[in-house]
Amino acid sequence: MNDPILSILHLRRDFKMGDETVHALRGVSFDVYSGEFLTIMGTSGSGKSTMLNILGCMDKPTSGEYILDGNHIEKLKSDALARIRSRKLGFVFQSYNLLARTTAIENVELPLLYNSKISASERHDRAVEALKRVGLESRMNHLPNQLSGGQQQRVAIARALVNDPVILLADEATGNLDTRTSYEIMEIFQELNSRGKTIVFVTHEPDIATFSSRTIVLRDGQIKRDTPNGDVQNAHEAFMALPPPETFDDEDESV
Repeated sequence: MNDPILSILHLRRDFKMGDETVHALRGVSFDVYSGEFLTIMGTSGSGKSTMLNILGCMDKPTSGEYILDGNHIEKLKSDALARIRSRKLGFVFQSYNLLARTTAIENVELPLLYNSKISASERHDRAVEALKRVGLESRMNHLPNQLSGGQQQRVAIARALVNDPVILLADEATGNLDTRTSYEIMEIFQELNSRGKTIVFVTHEPDIATFSSRTIVLRDGQIKRDTPNGDVQNAHEAFMALPPPETFDDEDESV
């Protein structure tokens, strides 16, 4: 097997709450290999949000090691962490985090604005290509309030892809969506994974985890279970098996 693209070794994260210390992560260790689709599950307080913040270089561990694409993240200073975030990581959030007065294509271009080596024309071309990958080339000039929830999440995925990141990190990316739309979004993630993109997907929904190749379950800051999924569900087939939707008057409600 190849060397892992991401390694977490004996990771601990403690927080001071008054006179008490909260142990959010308690010596967690795992590897993620290139091309994996990993889900991280856990109830509130399990440590999954803390883990995602560390994986996303938005927080640093109290102790332990985090190695991403050969870089010891726990040793880096804030400016180096910002470069890692902008060039090696792609983020997809539950609430989309799109700029309200900015078109879809302008939202997708945003991560590239911080890279002075990319010209305006290349930035535009890469944003167009990213929107094509999620099936939204016809909506490039729409504002977020002109898009359905599923379409906004597709824009967010395109924005996460535009830098060709080493890993996609998704934080409850289907949490605001109905089941049909969630499964359509998971189709996109499975398609990206089939093309070699490494994905770490945080969710509390067991049915969403069945679309990944491996699941880590956290409880009280420790790994309760780390298991490969021997029966990966096909999101497109799951979508097609759902009951027909109710008829909508407005065509734009679809993803």
